[in-house]
Amino acid sequence: MTETDEAGTFSAGAEWPSAHRDPGTGTVDLRRVGANPDFWYPVALSKNVRSKRTFATTFAGERIALYRGQSGTVYALEDRCAHRQVPLSMGVVEGEALRCCYHAWAYRGDGRISQIPYLSKGDGRPPRGVRGYPVREAYGLVFAFPGDPDKAAATPLPDLPAFGSPRYRTMTYSRTVRCHYSFMHENLLDMNHQFLHRGVVGKLRPELLDFRTDERSVEARYLFSHAGGKRNRGASLLAAEGIGGSDSRDVMTIRTQYPYQSLDLVPENAERPAFRLWVAYVPEDAEQRRCHTFGLLMIEKPRIPGALQMAWPLIRRFTERVFAEDRMAVEAEQRAWDEQGADRNREVFSLILDVREVLRTNGVPIRPRAAVCGAASVCDGLDRGPLPGADIP
Repeated sequence: MTETDEAGTFSAGAEWPSAHRDPGTGTVDLRRVGANPDFWYPVALSKNVRSKRTFATTFAGERIALYRGQSGTVYALEDRCAHRQVPLSMGVVEGEALRCCYHAWAYRGDGRISQIPYLSKGDGRPPRGVRGYPVREAYGLVFAFPGDPDKAAATPLPDLPAFGSPRYRTMTYSRTVRCHYSFMHENLLDMNHQFLHRGVVGKLRPELLDFRTDERSVEARYLFSHAGGKRNRGASLLAAEGIGGSDSRDVMTIRTQYPYQSLDLVPENAERPAFRLWVAYVPEDAEQRRCHTFGLLMIEKPRIPGALQMAWPLIRRFTERVFAEDRMAVEAEQRAWDEQGADRNREVFSLILDVREVLRTNGVPIRPRAAVCGAASVCDGLDRGPLPGADIP
């Protein structure tokens, strides 16, 4: 029998339902594997959650209302009022509380109701409230913990020392891609697809030097050499002495450390990476066929003051074009899966076979839509405690 937790989600390592398996091989279809919720996931840019304002976001079909209280603290609540189910993201922030726009029910940052303005002692018991998510801010992002809240404190945020280093400047990305998140992991890890980017990087020859894998990660090292063709100016500026050089040889290290991914490019004879990329792919819809990509590109500052600032627009245009080409490819893969109703992929690269196994092993079965209940243990909507009156402590 499939194991589930109190919120109705499947636990990693649980027995997989037959509906998630390929009928021919019995292998779990990776595109039916959901992101494990027991990790910190970025759900918004910090700058988008403005003071005393709300912001609507999602994780795998669970609608989440973010809001920043008067103190500057960000809170994350299930995006529905326990009264009439109106989205709390339409509400009004008052101090550290969020008040529903419809009947003015007020909620604390933990999701419990703090006030029902018109409630009298003779009225029935009010609902307990809605689910509150653990939330943290780091690296210019708002992270939520959509899984078991008891695991949040012991689960670390990603460690990104280059983000705060004076040697690097960070370019932030936030884009929705219409595909299962696994396609994104495969795309970045498999550098044999450089033909796709021939119009911006010329002819790049990737050579897989080595790779290693364990139960939660896959890491690959490539040696890149330029074999001719026209190169985009932004590529040269981004890689410093690397890809921009006619005889350049760069070492690129890519790592899937579940559920995140990172990339470092070190030019030949350089002491540190010319740039470091960290990305997270956050499923948006319940079927997880659409994900939001949050990326932090940390670029080494050159010795010439102000040079990176001048190059910034060119680097941005280059990276946006590469991302657009990758998005075109992975969304085409998703459309093929949708049309065929199964994964007919015929992969031959052992590195990708390994990362697929990591994603399967650490993921969870995608929940049926009817099983999604963001309120978890408060879905019954009833408070078993005493009726406190209009102001609820």
